[in-house]
Parts: sequence; C-alpha cells; structure tokens
Amino acid sequence: MRAIWKGAVSFGLVSIAVKLYSATEEKDIRFHQVHRTDGGRIKYQRTCSVDGEVVSYDDIAKGYDIGGGEMVILTDEDFADLPLTTSRAIDVLEFVPAEQIDPILFAKAYYLEPEGQAAKPYVLLRDALQDADRVAIVKIAIRQREQLATLRVHEDVLVLNTMLWPDEVRTPDFGFLDEDIETRPAELAMASSLIDSMAGSFKADEFTDNYRAALQEVIDAKVEGREIVQPEEAEEAPAAAVDLMAALKASVERAKAARGESAPAPAAKKTASAPAAPPKKAAAKKAPAKKAATKATPAPAKKAAKKSA
Repeated sequence: MRAIWKGAVSFGLVSIAVKLYSATEEKDIRFHQVHRTDGGRIKYQRTCSVDGEVVSYDDIAKGYDIGGGEMVILTDEDFADLPLTTSRAIDVLEFVPAEQIDPILFAKAYYLEPEGQAAKPYVLLRDALQDADRVAIVKIAIRQREQLATLRVHEDVLVLNTMLWPDEVRTPDFGFLDEDIETRPAELAMASSLIDSMAGSFKADEFTDNYRAALQEVIDAKVEGREIVQPEEAEEAPAAAVDLMAALKASVERAKAARGESAPAPAAKKTASAPAAPPKKAAAKKAPAKKAATKATPAPAKKAAKKSA
C-alpha cells in the first residue's frame, strides 16, 4: 500500500507522527469505452465552450457559477491563502461513546501507521481508546478539503473514518411519515418471530458479490474462447403481500425451513391431535349409554318406595 497522507495525530500536548492508507478498495470490474469494430479506445478532448479551442491542463482553473451566466474564477493562489490548520495534523476535538455516532455519517476508512519513533505513543493512544471504550472525534484535511472524522481501534490498528458534515445529510421527507399507520400486536409479534428465525452473527466473509463473479466468468470465457454458460435465472420477486399476517407467517416458516429447523409449534400440534380426535368422540358416545342403563334400574324402585310411603 502507498501512503496518501503524512502528518501527526495531535491531542493535548501529545503528537504522534503517522501515515494514512486507504483501508478499503472497490472490487468492481471496470470497463473502457471502445470502438465496437476495432476495439480502439475512445478519447475525449477538453474544449472551451466559448471559443471551441482545445484547452491544456495548465490553462484550466476552478470556476464557481454564481448564476446568470457569470463565473468566478479561482486560482491556486486563492486556495493557498485559505487557513487550513489540519493540512498536516489530525486534531483531536473530543472523545465520545461510539453508539452516539449515527453510521449514516461515515464516508471512508483509512488505516493509520506510526512513523519513525511514534510507535509507543501510537500504542498508548490505541490502548487508552480501548480501555475507555470511546472513539476520538477529529478534524483532518485530505486533498484540500477539511473533514470531520473519528479515530477508533480495529484489529489493533487505529482507523480513521471520515464523516459527512451534519448539513450534508438530507432530511427524509416522505408522505407516509405523515400518515397514521398502526400495526396490530399479532402482526408485530409475527414480524418479531421472523426476525428471530433469521437472526445470526455477522461474518463478512460469508457474503459474496455474485454479479461480479458471474461477470468475471463471462470475461474469462471471452478470453479463453470457450462457450459461455448462461447463469441460472434469478427467482422472480414475490408479489406484494395482501395479507400482511399471512406473509409474515409464511416468511418465518420459509426462514426456518432454510435453516433446517422444525416447523412452528402450532402446526405440529394440529398434526398430532388430528388422528387422535375420532377415538375420543367414539368413546364419548358410548359413555352416556352405560350411564342411562345404570340409572334405569333403580328408578322404578325409588318410585315404588314413594307409593308405599
């Protein structure tokens, strides 16, 4: 890996020299635009919309559109005069519980490596963060843009997660939020049962990008000149549920079946009691006949006794 930033973590009077590395990489398969007939790469020229001339990189500046067709042009000198104290420092602002940070704010992750003699203070900060069970809120400037970020520990390494500024998170504005939608207790209980039946421990290695793998197979087949095997068609998406309770119940049963678990308890009871029902009914019909015969014998005796009395 190649370091993309060098500087120091600064908290209090402690300074830790570090290097910054991208912690993630996209595995998407990239394509080039080419000429269909001969495979030649398609090239684009940077031309000016005013005079139509081709413009070199040296003559390109940054422009800010202020509306009405007017543009404010900024040069490198304009950016150089801006105060950016975090250009070579990761400034620790405070330490907070990790659960207080909404994951929607996280952008990109970077590994921090201690540089030179900074290994001991680096390990000290790492261990202190683990003992305190907190993350550090910091500011850092990457590529001339100051960003909010967190410092946390991951596999014994300090990880910096850049964050969005609060005003960069859009407010959800959807019509259904203003509707008075209620869920029945039975539906909520069945939904909870579905969640329980699908519960597990997250293991990232168990998940794969099936589309990328299939696309790579197509590319490999093209390269090797062999026949391309068509992948199996994906199952059709289920239709929208009309009966929410029935759909939840069916989902629970399917989830349990996929895990090899037994059917839900209510279904098992119905199956077990069905064959036993006829014998019980037959016995119930015979019992009254016996009782009637028993009562018939003493009845005349009691009436005779009353008459004689």
